[in-house]
Amino acid sequence: MLTRTDDVKERNQRTEMLLGREGLARLQKAKVAIFGIGGVGGYIAEALARSGVGSIDLIDSDKVASSNINRQIIALSATIGKDKADVMKERILEINPYAKVNVIHCFYLPENSGFFDFASYSYIADAVDTVTAKIDLVLQAKRHGVPIISSMGTGNKLNPAGFEVADIYETSICPLARVMRRELKKRGVKDLKVVYSKEEPLVPIDIGEKAPDVLPRLPHGTVSQHQKLDHVAGAVPEPFHRQQVMPGDGQMEGLHFRLLSLIASTAGPYRATRRALTIRLNARVATTSL
Repeated sequence: MLTRTDDVKERNQRTEMLLGREGLARLQKAKVAIFGIGGVGGYIAEALARSGVGSIDLIDSDKVASSNINRQIIALSATIGKDKADVMKERILEINPYAKVNVIHCFYLPENSGFFDFASYSYIADAVDTVTAKIDLVLQAKRHGVPIISSMGTGNKLNPAGFEVADIYETSICPLARVMRRELKKRGVKDLKVVYSKEEPLVPIDIGEKAPDVLPRLPHGTVSQHQKLDHVAGAVPEPFHRQQVMPGDGQMEGLHFRLLSLIASTAGPYRATRRALTIRLNARVATTSL
C-alpha cells in the first residue's frame, strides 16, 4: 500500500520528467479557474488535472445533454441530465484524488463577478460563449493582474491544424475575435492571449432540427459564425445560441498548453510537454499548429 507521498510521486512522475521538480511543484500549487465546462472547458479541466494542477475552480450552470455526446468529454449516457461542473469534478477526483476542486453553479455575467476572488487565481481559462461574459472576464483578469487565455469562435470549422494562439489584435477572419477586438479597444485593453482559427466556416447542413428557444442549434462550433454580432448599435453583441464543437477540435489543446507554459516552466520543457500531451490528449489533433 503506497503512502500518500509515494502515490502522488508515482502519479506525477512523467510530468516531473518533462517539467522538472520545480515545474511540477508550481503546477501543484497553482489554482486555475475554468469558466465554461463544455467542449473546450471540459478538455482543459481534464488535461490540467492529469498534469497535477492542485486546485481547480469549475464554473458552469449547464447540464449534460445527449447532443453533447459527439464532442464533450463529460458527456456519456450515464451523465445526461447531470450538472456539467459536478460531473467534471467527479472525473477530476478520479484522476487526482488529492486535487482541490471547487464547483460554482453559475452562468458568469458581470453582475455576479463579485462572487469570485479573481486575485486568488494563478490563471483563468475563458471557455464561455457570450461576448459580455468574455469581456468582463478579461477586464477582471487585467484588474487583478491574473493571466487569462480566451477561446474564440470555432463554429462550422473542421481543420484542427488551423488553430493558432495569438494576441487578439493579431487575429483575422474570426467574427467573434473581430467583435472582441473592437470592444476591448474601447475599454483600453491592450493585449489578450486567444486561441482562434483563420479557417473559413462551412455552411452547416440543415437537418430540420429546431431548438426549444426557436433559434437553430447548428452542427458544430462554440459560437455561431452566422450570428449577426453587430445587431445593436453601441451595445455589446451577444451570440444568442451555441453551436457544437466537433470532436478533436484542438482548441482545448491550445488553452491547456499555454496554461502549462506559464504556470509550470520555460519554453524548452514546454515544447516537450506539448508534444507528449498532444498525443495523450487527442490523437486526432496531434499535429495541431500552435
